[in-house]
Amino acid sequence: MKILLILLLFVYAGSAQKSQFGKISFHPINHATFVTEVDTLVIYIDPVGGAEAFKGQKPADIILITDIHGDHMSKETVDAVKSKETKIIAPKAVVESIKMGKVLNNGETVEIKGLSIKAIPMYNTTEGRLDKHVKGRGNGYLISALGKKIYISGDTEDIPEMRNLKDIDYAFVCMNLPYTMSVEQAASAVLEMKPKHVFPYHYRGSDVQKFKELVSVDKNIDVQILDWY
Repeated sequence: MKILLILLLFVYAGSAQKSQFGKISFHPINHATFVTEVDTLVIYIDPVGGAEAFKGQKPADIILITDIHGDHMSKETVDAVKSKETKIIAPKAVVESIKMGKVLNNGETVEIKGLSIKAIPMYNTTEGRLDKHVKGRGNGYLISALGKKIYISGDTEDIPEMRNLKDIDYAFVCMNLPYTMSVEQAASAVLEMKPKHVFPYHYRGSDVQKFKELVSVDKNIDVQILDWY
């Protein structure tokens, strides 16, 4: 009985769905979808999967949507999880598609409930991938709050706008071909950006352990692999 209890505790610890840093926490849901809590505010990023995917999560104060693709945008899910008070922020293409939300274009910043949210470009640069994510259509996001900066890449390659970010505390960086970056591209960008903590996400089919090995040459960057799948 004691051995079984130890095994159950081990399994539970290995599949934890939360990463906590004081008043900031991150809850992976699936693939590109997650929940961030910043003090008392709850932010849903790219909510898809219906209300069931968010069972047990606190209600959303803010919803951020990065792009029009089905693994990032779901009107049905937004309708299911939003309340009258929920603020929805998205690029123009998303707002036009789901018929709700505030448009935030690349480079623009909005202040909501004490948070600063800036839209960072996300796009492809490699020939043969340029039509996947066109520059200006989608948003990455930079959230500033409690003296910390949280970067969410969205679907992008290792663009200068990401590489040149400074003083990032928490970075969510995508990887999977042919839509975004290879593991090597992502690691190279992260080593230049130098966030304090980096979370690979949107990585279905990618070798995240290799990503961790490549990034871990910089001992000042903490790589956290959460349970996304």
